Amino acid sequence: MQQLTVDLGDRSYPIHIGSGLLDQAELLKPHIAGRQVCVVTDDTVAPLYLERLRRTLSDYSLLSVVLPTGEAFKNWATLQQIFDALLGARHDRRTTLIALGGGVIGDMTGFAAACYQRGVDFIQIPTTLLSQVDSSVGGKTGINHPAGKNMIGAFYQPRAVLIDTDTLATLPAREVSAGLAEIIKYGLIRDREFLQWLEDNMAGLRALDPELITRAIHRSCAIKAEVVAADEREGGVRAILNLGHTFGHAIEAHQGYGSWLHGEAVGAGMVMALDMSAELGWLTDQDRQRARNIIAAAGLPITPPPGMRAEDFRRLMSVDKKVLDGQLRLVLLQQLGQAVVTGAFDGSALDTVLAGIGQ
Repeated sequence: MQQLTVDLGDRSYPIHIGSGLLDQAELLKPHIAGRQVCVVTDDTVAPLYLERLRRTLSDYSLLSVVLPTGEAFKNWATLQQIFDALLGARHDRRTTLIALGGGVIGDMTGFAAACYQRGVDFIQIPTTLLSQVDSSVGGKTGINHPAGKNMIGAFYQPRAVLIDTDTLATLPAREVSAGLAEIIKYGLIRDREFLQWLEDNMAGLRALDPELITRAIHRSCAIKAEVVAADEREGGVRAILNLGHTFGHAIEAHQGYGSWLHGEAVGAGMVMALDMSAELGWLTDQDRQRARNIIAAAGLPITPPPGMRAEDFRRLMSVDKKVLDGQLRLVLLQQLGQAVVTGAFDGSALDTVLAGIGQ
């Protein structure tokens, strides 16, 4: 087992990474204050891991909430099911919520924990590659709105993150690729050597080679922990973690949540960010093509969905959370391994990128 720490002073918390961690109650018990535990999961993950976690936590009074699977259910109505269950079982302020699932479950459970009785503890147990390397770490919680992804939520940190790499064995190949999108992102924004390593080992990563995938998870979580510790509430540097996300969120909203996986939309969105960085003269054509090839090698789309137009992107990007005082800001690359968040870009570069959609 490997361990990292997200350094947030008295709210710091561990990230445990390894095989068989779902069976290790000693990793969870220090972060459970009372006798009540509520495990929130979905109808895909529950048949696989819920009873196993129930056995691990047999010393506690355990309530389970099984939600429908998918991004399409990341909304108020589904969130209400968590509150209904907690209130129905009379869970008090010492209850601990546990998110057992992917990013949708993690985001909704965290938001429920932030709201229930004005805040109770929660633990992340992510079961998808994407949630293990991204959404489970950093305290971003929330739900979607028809007008935009993750527009309603709160910054609320977990007490611990437990990453059992064995859960990846049940992931479809498409979900593996979606997770690799976020892993590639870390190399693009902050670690050129890691990007090279990903380029050299992509086949093994897609095959979920245990040693390779554990190393990729560890490095991704380490980078995110560093950035979150420096800027917990995204007032500055943390926004670089959104490379490709402004374009990607527009794709998700346009297609309907769940049609494209988040990582797939981010993959295509990162290519658009690469193209724009090159249009601005920051990125060489050689580096743009190299990064594009890495994204494609991960099994990700590198173009937006057919039928999506420039005006669709403009309309949907206008409600992005990085828009400040009406000005769109984007995460772009000054070079591979070095990202910047800026609204001071030549608008013609964005026009060129959007005009090239579908060509």
